[in-house]
Amino acid sequence: MGKIIAIANQKGGVGKTTTSINLAASLSVLEKKTLLVDADPQANSTSGIGFDPRTINNSVYECLVNDVDPRDAIQATETPNLDLLPAHIDLVGAEIEMINLPEREFKMKFLLDQVADDYDFIIIDCSPSLGLITINALTAADSVVIPVQCEYFALEGLGKLLNTIKIVQNRLNTKLEIEGILLTMYDVRLRLSNQVVEEVRNHFDDLVFETIIQRNTRLSEAPSFGISVIMHDASCKGAINYLNLAREILQKNGLMEENVEKVSG
Repeated sequence: MGKIIAIANQKGGVGKTTTSINLAASLSVLEKKTLLVDADPQANSTSGIGFDPRTINNSVYECLVNDVDPRDAIQATETPNLDLLPAHIDLVGAEIEMINLPEREFKMKFLLDQVADDYDFIIIDCSPSLGLITINALTAADSVVIPVQCEYFALEGLGKLLNTIKIVQNRLNTKLEIEGILLTMYDVRLRLSNQVVEEVRNHFDDLVFETIIQRNTRLSEAPSFGISVIMHDASCKGAINYLNLAREILQKNGLMEENVEKVSG
């Protein structure tokens, strides 16, 4: 059964979608069969991996609200070993439509349980909110990756997210763990970036990934081509950072030899 990892932070602009796309692509390149689930009504993971959300007939919305079989919605991407369960704008209304449904917090879990055996990893791109869809993602997940940008106010709102995770752990999903806090948008030239790294590491210690995602032009421009950064330019810093993150997660889960060296770049 595949490991389900939610990428969550209710704060916008921290690199959730970038991380979702590129972590999923990196795991795929490392020969792990991976499903990327776009659980954000903005559908940026869908467009960022090469699909037009306006032309999607079956999406995560139809699966959640109308009980469509997820296999009828999943799309193969150009990246080997990587599939997508897409989103479109209708997902905005899903939270309201799900309010009166029985076991509404477990809809995503029921959905992903149908396909979990087909994948090694399922990566869920959550929306920048702590609404019902994000609660569904956390209830379905085995663990959560929390992207935190290396900028001023980096820790703002993090306490609220951690409190929500604790509530989900207590009431809905006792097995949910924090996979790690991921520092993103790091600029080696800025003293502020280094201060944020130090502050986050001091606060959260072992919860913080060793891998840090650096600011990178190739990383920023890849979504405009509808591909992951590793398909856009496998030798750039952004691609190397996300490959290292994927390796770190594989090591943490006992799926890769401890002595495999990280690529520097």
